[in-house]
Amino acid sequence: MKDRLHRGTVLTTTHVTPGMIRIVLGGDGLSGFETSGVGDEYLRLHFPVPGTGELVLPRPELDWTYPEGVTRSPCERYTVRRYDPAHGQVTFDFVVHDGGVASSWAKAARPGDELGIGSPRGLYDPPADATHLLLAADATGLPAVGRLVEQLPATLRATVIVEIADATHEQTIATDADAEFIWLPGSGNGVGPSRLEEAVRAVARPGAAPGYVWVAGESAAVRGIRRYLRHELGLPARAYKVISYWQHESERWEERWNALDPEVRRRLDEAYDAMREHALKGADGDEASIERSEDILDTVEETMERAGL
Repeated sequence: MKDRLHRGTVLTTTHVTPGMIRIVLGGDGLSGFETSGVGDEYLRLHFPVPGTGELVLPRPELDWTYPEGVTRSPCERYTVRRYDPAHGQVTFDFVVHDGGVASSWAKAARPGDELGIGSPRGLYDPPADATHLLLAADATGLPAVGRLVEQLPATLRATVIVEIADATHEQTIATDADAEFIWLPGSGNGVGPSRLEEAVRAVARPGAAPGYVWVAGESAAVRGIRRYLRHELGLPARAYKVISYWQHESERWEERWNALDPEVRRRLDEAYDAMREHALKGADGDEASIERSEDILDTVEETMERAGL
């Protein structure tokens, strides 16, 4: 799919729960938007520049460069909660929290406001013969979980684990599948210690692991889950997808990263580049590249933990 940039116009804003705002975008600027169809597809959202409200977008026709001397629109990756091709509308769910460009924009958004919207790609890819899925996430992964669950066929069984700030943040998600929801109020999300790994271990046990495990959440919280799936359960890389959506205390993390020995940072950057290369080959069906990407990630995570990252 060719990378494109669209302008979406806010049509409606709704509080799904006290912790989640749903915003539907449409308009002529979304003509030509293409979905991958994958339930956890994500893309880049370009927000108005704080202070000016101006939407300053890159120019795809000029190698995605910006005009000189401008303040660029902040850009963040977000999952698509729903796509309605009949009406040309794209829906996003935003977690409500203090600070942050995206949450601040969502809380103030009104019909007529605009966002820049990139082209999506998805990561969810269960084996064709999987009959039981485990989906686990914190609030940032809940929009993707919602869409994944809604798209499941009646032939599948799913266990869904979600960390939320409190019980009022639970959502009702319709599905044809046989789905069991396990909500973990007061867990993770910056409000308390994460219990996601404990919950995943209780479901994905030795000799009784689901056919596919999808996990998304805070970087440190999901790191232990990936290690468990890969090394304690011995699952092949095709049987799980663990995604880091955000970093707790990101400013302190950035400080520690910047304080790393330059040679260590260089090796980590090279490792990330190699991982991306193998991931692209894996997306084309190269099984060896998928495993190699996970091998590299093992080394990266060990290095990061030794550095306190």
